[in-house]
Amino acid sequence: MQKQIIFAASFRSKSYKGDKNPLFYYHMDSNGLTALIDECLKELELADTYLVDLKISGNKIEVFMDSDNGISFGVCHKVSRWIEAVLDEKKYFGEAYTLDVSSPGIGRPLKMLRQYPKNIGRTIEVKTKEKEIKGTLVEVVGDIIHVRYEDKIKEGKKNKKIIVTDEIPYDQIIESKIKINFNA
Repeated sequence: MQKQIIFAASFRSKSYKGDKNPLFYYHMDSNGLTALIDECLKELELADTYLVDLKISGNKIEVFMDSDNGISFGVCHKVSRWIEAVLDEKKYFGEAYTLDVSSPGIGRPLKMLRQYPKNIGRTIEVKTKEKEIKGTLVEVVGDIIHVRYEDKIKEGKKNKKIIVTDEIPYDQIIESKIKINFNA
């Protein structure tokens, strides 16, 4: 496995004693951090856990993880401690950085096809180039999601409600979010 690491110079205005002043440190980009997270998941034997999103802004690192069966606080904690140990040892982000490891959260868009099956039966909003629909995610077959929703058609002078199930190819989805149903 090849790590992508960029050598960067850092000057700090604070004074440090001894070897705690890394005038130069290595900085890891998102590809390198992604590889590090993959290594972490293998070492911790978390085969059903995967990286959904990664955000690096200066020395703030946000890691969003998910699992085929739902992510737990304990898993996030283990992953956080493992990554933190490597970052502290190698000083990839210096000595002052913030690392947050969490689940994506219910309001965040689904980013991977792998996230859909565990959300079957939930209310979903899907935006494609052609339309936006809100309904129930009823099935995932290959790379096609099936969303059932209520639609209205005009019959004579009256509107009639019908139940429609759309098959939406994953590559046609611009954005989709799971919605919390407080009425259920």
